[in-house]
Amino acid sequence: MFIRSLYIFIIGVLMVACSQQQQGTDSQTAARCLEEAQTAFSNDSIRQGETLLRKTIQLAEASEDWHTYYIAYQRLAEALSQSNPEEALRLMKKALAIYEQHPDDERNYVMLLDYAGTYAAQKAYTTEGSYDEALNFIRRAYDIAEKSQMADLMCQTLTSLANIAWARDDYRQALDYAHRANSTATTELRPGTLQVLARSYLSLNMLDSAETVYRQIDPGSDVHLAYIVQSSLANIALRRMGATQVEDSVEEAFEQIEGFYYKALEQKDEYYQETLRQEMENQQLEYRSQMYGRTLLIVIIAAVVILLATVLALRYRIRLQEQEKRQLQQEAEHQKTLLHQANEVVTFLQGFILERTEVLKKLNQSSDSVIYLSPHEWSEIERTLNAIDGNRFAKIREQYPTMQEDDIRLCILTRLGLSNRTIGNIYCITVSAVQHRKLKLKKDVFGESNPEITLEQILNSR
Repeated sequence: MFIRSLYIFIIGVLMVACSQQQQGTDSQTAARCLEEAQTAFSNDSIRQGETLLRKTIQLAEASEDWHTYYIAYQRLAEALSQSNPEEALRLMKKALAIYEQHPDDERNYVMLLDYAGTYAAQKAYTTEGSYDEALNFIRRAYDIAEKSQMADLMCQTLTSLANIAWARDDYRQALDYAHRANSTATTELRPGTLQVLARSYLSLNMLDSAETVYRQIDPGSDVHLAYIVQSSLANIALRRMGATQVEDSVEEAFEQIEGFYYKALEQKDEYYQETLRQEMENQQLEYRSQMYGRTLLIVIIAAVVILLATVLALRYRIRLQEQEKRQLQQEAEHQKTLLHQANEVVTFLQGFILERTEVLKKLNQSSDSVIYLSPHEWSEIERTLNAIDGNRFAKIREQYPTMQEDDIRLCILTRLGLSNRTIGNIYCITVSAVQHRKLKLKKDVFGESNPEITLEQILNSR
């Protein structure tokens, strides 16, 4: 009888604790829930962010917080845009309907229209349907932005129009919209507008213009944008040489690397989900411990029993975590191996491009005779190296502006892996003189006096 009463008492305490915890959850505001969703997305926890946004929608509707209501729909549509454009478009239409019933800031209206147009365009692209609905949304957004002279939103909507024109294979129209967008672009929006402009030039096979625009893009810490710029510059170099088959191989290599990047994001999301779940469980245990501390001795005894069980569960969970950690480390090593293989593919393709450069053929075919390179040939080999080697010599010229042109050319020949004898044939000097010039260049320009470090190693580190 006593044990039965004890069980009933413990169950009652737990029900009270759970009900109080539930009341604390219900008192959460929609705005606060929206902030938590944004924090989850900033940590690449997509699924947790989507769950919090759906909860935000329920709380905002119940509290008639119309601003948070349509913003939550817009953010949820953005989260689903890549995986489900059709659902994203439906959610954006819902956000527009809420705004039109309860309007507040006209800037938000322009952005909602632009988002809706973008998702409609994505749906049309995946289903090979009409772009009329997308154009209708974005033109309405542009008209409002132009009327109110919102320069940044004019740039954003013009960029969207350029993307739609490009998707419809109307590259001339896309180029026109991209030029107009670039003329009104702010510092934050300029990388996006330049990317659309360069892509339009590339689609029209205007390689010089496309290369110029791509070199204006500063990707900063955006790894994905850096890959786009470098792969596009490499493709431009290949198109100039007519190596279409190699161009396809380069694109495939960059797609593999991009796949590794997104897989790493998914693993980060899973790790964040597990950490968040554990934190929530720990908070619940702490809250229950506080509740047990205010009860009678029998509740304390029950809490001790529960605590012991919890410790055993935590120990078991820690072991599971250690196993999962080891698995993640193994997966990370596997991804590192795959990335190394992809880098080897890129290195092979760089060497493949150089081997088919006319100037390098000329250098490799010469024996001990004097080799003459015209200024145009020097410029061609340097431009090819910059295109496939991360703009290396452009950076060296910028970092060492006082370097002589002969020193630059010596660095280029060294980077190509030519022998000292071949370099001596170009400069009409002996092999020992070439070695002396390299030592002098290494010490006077690059400030390296260690005899074990070669000029080749210095150039590879730049």
